[in-house]
Amino acid sequence: MVKPNHLKMVTDSDAADLISSDLRELGNAARKLATHAVKLGASGFTASFLQWIASFAAIYLLILDRTNWKTNILTSLLIPYIFFSLPGLIFGFLRGEFGKWVAVIAVVLRLFFPRRFPDWLELPGALILLIVVAPSLFASTVRNDAIGEAICLIISCYLLQEHIRASGGFRNSFTKANGISNTIGIILLFVFPVWALVLRVL
Repeated sequence: MVKPNHLKMVTDSDAADLISSDLRELGNAARKLATHAVKLGASGFTASFLQWIASFAAIYLLILDRTNWKTNILTSLLIPYIFFSLPGLIFGFLRGEFGKWVAVIAVVLRLFFPRRFPDWLELPGALILLIVVAPSLFASTVRNDAIGEAICLIISCYLLQEHIRASGGFRNSFTKANGISNTIGIILLFVFPVWALVLRVL
C-alpha cells in the first residue's frame, strides 16, 4: 500500500517568520560589514595621519640640527628616514618635474658656486637628489613595504639612544633647555613605523 505524500502548506505566518529571519541575518551581516569597514578605514586613516606626523617630526629635527641642536648625532640618517616616511602625495610631487628642477639648480649651485652654497642646504639638497634619482624599486616597492618601515624604526632607535647619550642620560634629555623638544621629536619618529608594522602583523 502506497502512503500518501503529505505536503505542508506554507501559511502567511510562516512566510513572515522566514522573511523576518532573513532580514535579521542581513542586518547582522550589514552591521559586521560596517564595523570591519570602519576599522579598516580608521586604521588606514591613522597610518596615513601618523605618516604625516613622522615626516614633519623628521623635518623638524633636521631644522633643529641646523639651528640650536648642536650634538654629535648622525642627523644625516634623517634623510633616508624622510625618504621612506614621506607621504605619497609630497613624494610624487618632488619626484616629478618640480623636484628635477630643484635638483638641477642645487647641483649647478654646488658645482659652480660652492662658496655661495650655504651649508644648511646640504642635507635638503641630498634629500631632493635621493628622491629624484632613486630607482623605482626603492621609490615604489621598498618605500611602501615592511622593509622601509623597519628601516625607519631602526633609524628612530639609533637617533634616540644617541640623543640620550649626548644629553647625559634619559632624565637630562627631558630636563635640558632644548632636550624636551628634541626628545619629543625623536619619539614621534617611532609612531609611524611601529603602527605600520603592527598593522602588517594584524
